[in-house]
Amino acid sequence: MQRYFNFRELNTNYRQESVAGLTTFLAMAYILFVNPSVLSDAGMDQGAVYVATALASAIACLIMGIWAKYPVALAPGMGINAFFAYTVVLGMGIPWQTALAGTFMSGLIFFILTLTKIRETIINAIPEQLKLAVAAGIGLFITFIGFQNAGIVVDADPGTTVVALGDITAPGTLLTIFGIVITAFFMIRGFKGAIFYGMIVTAIAGIIFKQIPLPDALVSTIPSLKPTFGVMFGNLGDLFTPHLLVVIFTLLFVDFFDTAGTLMAVARQAGLLEDGKLPRAGKALSADSVATMIGAVLGTSTTTSFVESTSGVAAGGRSGFTSVVTAGFFILALFFSPLLSVVTSEVTAPALIIVGILMASSLAEIKWKDFEFAIPAFMTVVTMPLTYSISTGIALGFIFYPLTMVFKGKFKEVHPIMYVLFVVFVIYLGWAA
Repeated sequence: MQRYFNFRELNTNYRQESVAGLTTFLAMAYILFVNPSVLSDAGMDQGAVYVATALASAIACLIMGIWAKYPVALAPGMGINAFFAYTVVLGMGIPWQTALAGTFMSGLIFFILTLTKIRETIINAIPEQLKLAVAAGIGLFITFIGFQNAGIVVDADPGTTVVALGDITAPGTLLTIFGIVITAFFMIRGFKGAIFYGMIVTAIAGIIFKQIPLPDALVSTIPSLKPTFGVMFGNLGDLFTPHLLVVIFTLLFVDFFDTAGTLMAVARQAGLLEDGKLPRAGKALSADSVATMIGAVLGTSTTTSFVESTSGVAAGGRSGFTSVVTAGFFILALFFSPLLSVVTSEVTAPALIIVGILMASSLAEIKWKDFEFAIPAFMTVVTMPLTYSISTGIALGFIFYPLTMVFKGKFKEVHPIMYVLFVVFVIYLGWAA
């Protein structure tokens, strides 16, 4: 096994890889509770989603670790699960079963793209400034959802503003505010599993002050996966509508570039790049796309590479064995579903807000002084939370970018694919209106 994972070449060992795998798991374990909370808002069974999340994460980590041999862990992605629940299901009125079928299709297209040179063409076609704007916009969107779940932001009275400040003296809201503060403390002090630890402390505080009931048990039998397993297969025929095609494109776009960026970041930190390029890139991207398809069959939104994997790399992870260890902890987590009753929306809201802050950090890399970049980027970022739609934000960004570049006289710098997408999104927004 040491030879298979190249321990000697990577200067690592079992203990180092195991500690790294545990560190990565703790850094991303919050998704076990946040994902069921988000997807249950779309009408999905919370227990089944918990199992789907744990299983999809474990299987995906095993594929990435054993096949691609990277210390990269995967799980249902934050932001894209919010798009699934709040934009696609609640906003567009698309059944969650059909949305899962769309998730499966996006993973299938992703897999096909990894087998061809189209992958590089697409990566080069989408400007970096728009990629940064999309990440930041999703961050603001899920932060807005976190504020709503906490009661910090509420619907305003008719005839006044659209939203307003909620009752911040309400016990549940105070619990969330405490959670934000304690998670911020862990983040600032450099704790590897800061978000997870923040949720634990917040839940304990909620139990102490009788805002959260004690669970009947900590360990139980695994909940049934039947409510979500395989239901997407009966809805594949519903995908070929303008709304669903845009949904599939958005799922594909976010997963594709988020995965590419995460893989490069983790490989760079681990010193695994060769001449600035990612070795076995095809296998790594294929592992991610297969994970998305498996997750959709099990019953969860897009499964993708987690940037929290960098915490494991910082702890010494260098080989795919790190991901294998992380997979083991996700399998173990299957037996801790009773904790779902403790992890309420007041407990998960701080996680949404903090993750939103992390994603919004890409705002710093946008060229705000260059208006040909600033205008489409701003349109993308601001319209996601204001329209409650990630796809609308992406559409406006992809419409404004070719226009501003043409106005600047840089029309030759715009890839032909961007002009095609300009037309597609103009038609989409006109049709959706």
